[in-house]
Amino acid sequence: MGLLQFLLLGCSQHQPPELSSSQWQQQLNLPSVQYATELNSQWLDLVQSDELEWFDDARQRAVPVLYYAPKQRDDVQASSDKLPLIVFSHGLGGSRDRYAYLGKYWASQGFASLHVQHVGSDRQIWRGSRLTLPFRLMAAAGDDEALARVADVKFALTTLLESDRSAQIDQTKIVMAGHSYGANTSMLLVGAKVERSAALPPLRDPRFSAALLISAPPFYDGAPLAAVLSSVTVPTLHITNTMDEIEVPGYHSAPSDRIDLYQAMGGSYKVLAVFHGGNHNIFSGRRQRPELGVQAQVLQAATQSLSGAFLKGLFLQDAQQLRQWQQQHQTLLARFEQSENNTQVSAQALLNETPRSR
Repeated sequence: MGLLQFLLLGCSQHQPPELSSSQWQQQLNLPSVQYATELNSQWLDLVQSDELEWFDDARQRAVPVLYYAPKQRDDVQASSDKLPLIVFSHGLGGSRDRYAYLGKYWASQGFASLHVQHVGSDRQIWRGSRLTLPFRLMAAAGDDEALARVADVKFALTTLLESDRSAQIDQTKIVMAGHSYGANTSMLLVGAKVERSAALPPLRDPRFSAALLISAPPFYDGAPLAAVLSSVTVPTLHITNTMDEIEVPGYHSAPSDRIDLYQAMGGSYKVLAVFHGGNHNIFSGRRQRPELGVQAQVLQAATQSLSGAFLKGLFLQDAQQLRQWQQQHQTLLARFEQSENNTQVSAQALLNETPRSR
């Protein structure tokens, strides 16, 4: 616990107290939460979504996807501006529609997103005998499926960019994103190096210019994290929480692993947000226990707006985007850190910074 506290809080010697129930209730007044609530009731007017059933003939594997984009309105002249694209990979046992709160938000903010379903590690693994569930989980998390997930994403992105929808996509602004196992898939696609055999095909896809990593698990292949992740050079956003523990049969990952991964990540620009409370699945869109309902509502809304602020700041080269987000969500944060050109910028430094100082 001492190591975990140090990692989460930097130089502070005392872990900040978790938020009380009344404090969580107060966070429902955050602009990001208010926007998310409004979006839930209005998204059909703002967002178009299409389920597409694709099939990769070369691998004889289905690749279902869900595509979100801003809705074109008949009373508004269509914009000629092309859309940044986010490709999203779900966690173990997830699906293309599980993270709808992200796809709807991104579309409402002028992004397209392509949510890929990985048939070897999707919700099908929960169906069947409980006695054989550990074996299904181990197979879904094995090397073969990890490589198949990478191939799923590459196939889906290529298929989209060869379709009529490619006309609305800005191919210089394509971002890889994922939660949990999907974050692991994302890291492979943006340059993480894992050594399995000389015959291993190249995994990195140069079409991706940034990555959003939510609750990312580390790589366990015997190599130090720095050796695996130093080759990742694209900007990365890391999102986690103080209770972000992964526990499945045969596998355990402590919350501190998320911090280790951020610190080992290469690249000249990366951002870390560690929220109070939560758990590993709170970002997944799954139904939470009643006592975590408010936390899920707040943290999902904060994650929506943080991802938008990170990408808008990146694409517009506007540091004010993240600064404003951090100021609004300070109460939720156990740690917030920005690393630019190998220089660590703390949350307090960002708060004290004036626009002219950068």
